[in-house]
Amino acid sequence: MSFSFTDPKPNHEPAFSFTSPHPADVDEQLQTIADMAHEILRLIAEVRRQINN
Repeated sequence: MSFSFTDPKPNHEPAFSFTSPHPADVDEQLQTIADMAHEILRLIAEVRRQINN
């Protein structure tokens, strides 16, 4: 799999792309990244709650 930056799009599409000989690999990797991002945001929200209490 490879990752590359591309020219920014005027419609705010991501300015990067993933390519792989197996498209399912890209989908799986992107899902893993999305899951990790959601977990990070959940943990940040939890820390903010603890700080504000």
